[in-house]
Amino acid sequence: MTDQYQAFAKSPIGKFVIKNLGLPAPTFLDRFDSATPVIKGAVLVGAAPASTLSGAISQVLANIHANSYAGNNAELQQVAATQGLKLNAFNDGDRESKFKAVVFDASGIQNSEQLKELYNFFNPVARQILASGRVIVVGTTPETAKTVKQAIAQRALEGFVKSVGKEFKKGIAAQLVYVDEGAEANLESTLRFALSPRSAYVSGQVIRVSKADVIDVDWVKPLAGKTAVVTGASRGIGEAIAHVLSRDGAHVICLDVPQQQADLDRVASEIGGSTLAIDITAADAGQKIKEAAVAQGGVDIIVHNAGITRDKTLANMKPELWDLVININLSAIERVNDYLLEHDGLNANGRIVCVSSISGIAGNLGQTNYAASKAGVIGVVKFTAPILKNGITINAVAPGFIETQMTAAIPFAIREAGRRMNSMSQGGLPVDVAETIALFSSTASTGLNGNVVRVCGQSLLGA
Repeated sequence: MTDQYQAFAKSPIGKFVIKNLGLPAPTFLDRFDSATPVIKGAVLVGAAPASTLSGAISQVLANIHANSYAGNNAELQQVAATQGLKLNAFNDGDRESKFKAVVFDASGIQNSEQLKELYNFFNPVARQILASGRVIVVGTTPETAKTVKQAIAQRALEGFVKSVGKEFKKGIAAQLVYVDEGAEANLESTLRFALSPRSAYVSGQVIRVSKADVIDVDWVKPLAGKTAVVTGASRGIGEAIAHVLSRDGAHVICLDVPQQQADLDRVASEIGGSTLAIDITAADAGQKIKEAAVAQGGVDIIVHNAGITRDKTLANMKPELWDLVININLSAIERVNDYLLEHDGLNANGRIVCVSSISGIAGNLGQTNYAASKAGVIGVVKFTAPILKNGITINAVAPGFIETQMTAAIPFAIREAGRRMNSMSQGGLPVDVAETIALFSSTASTGLNGNVVRVCGQSLLGA
């Protein structure tokens, strides 16, 4: 559905009205285009003294041929040079240069006093970041810090990044990436995503990277040779997921209920995929998924996207509405996962990606059943991740207000509130959810396990 307010905001009269009334001014966000580089524009790099992740950051920037700059930091210049990254000079006092991304290695911050390094780096350049720009802070996982003071300081990075996401406006997204000790080589897929337009509607998020095997991929087709199953694939977000995973090289098995066969056939035809029309809540759904993927070499990726809402306040909710939502949104995921994991139905280095919701984080009026189911999905991720073997990972996305047929049916006032109550002052698109799922699905994302990333433009709900 077209956001008419956003179009109005870019007109001459719209700009005048918005400026004088102090209304939100949403920026048209850059989104992925295969014809453009990972990041189109200059990247400013900084680091706190004695930081340990600058080498890994520099390696990624070199790999994507980023036009990179740094201030007077001899330690950073030396580390970058060893990774083949040329850092152009950025002079103190330069207020004219503009940057598409600003990346700061905060791993060297050992105590609260050293948090001043954040201020010293970002304060002078806060107004020099372009629209749809990126702010990325890379730190050390607080839970594995060497001292209590270091853990406290690293945890403080979260408040800083989330505040930056709300302050900088202009569609600028801010992310915090925590990297476990020894996981430097696992950073690349996350940093590429965070720098690129793929993360257009992801902001104020914390992504944790753990140590795992490193697998080389073709970054143009990172899912080449893989088979993905996408539930609820006949329309909306599921359809977008199918298209993006196919674009990245996967054969996609589009799954939905038999009543959606015509739409399933259309989506599968558009991407050269196949279809599986079954009831995901059936006891044998996991078995049928495994059997459907045999001809394609087995399941490499399963995306649990299928879900429904049946909204009523708890006092007015019939038991069958509770049961239906929990069964489709949560219990079906548990049953399918159990079958695939217990019957070798997921290939080594497989990916399980779940779709939760900000309702599962913040709750929502009239959605006790839905919010419980989506909070349960987060539980599936949190408590399954530590027990997975053979390189299999599980992660989730939690969408906020996404422009779909379902949200188009919401009453106007509520719909407008949903669109504006986030740092981007607009709703997201189905492709925004799909791009984040593609990150978790990537063969290169071996170090991403147990994450829940909100795709919500940094919604005020549950913030």
